[in-house]
Amino acid sequence: MIDGSCCCGAVKFKLKTKPSVMGTCHCSRCRKAGASTIVFVKKEDLNWVAGKDKVATYQPGAPYKYGRCFCTICGSSLGEILSSEDSFPIAANALDSDISLTVQFHEFVSEKPCWYEICDDAPQSTGHPS
Repeated sequence: MIDGSCCCGAVKFKLKTKPSVMGTCHCSRCRKAGASTIVFVKKEDLNWVAGKDKVATYQPGAPYKYGRCFCTICGSSLGEILSSEDSFPIAANALDSDISLTVQFHEFVSEKPCWYEICDDAPQSTGHPS
């Protein structure tokens, strides 16, 4: 089991299996939400331990369609942890256990700020990878 939580510990969850992929999104929205590095998990692998009722979702306006979840107490970004999809991204920073994954892609690099340097050889794309 892989443990996960928010900064204050009010939100706690476990993953039955290791996430399938890790990537970094460089769009301004992900950077502002504090969840640029994400991992993809299966809904069936997510088990809530505590605090699901402490998670809120910010639903953005068009053209964005994905809501961003966060702890209502400490504000920790949790990605799309309340998603109803079969697979969805959560913030890698919410994982407490080592998952032995490294970044496998960079997306929206056209929005990357000049002060951030990509220091790995993972594939880069201007939008979502195909």
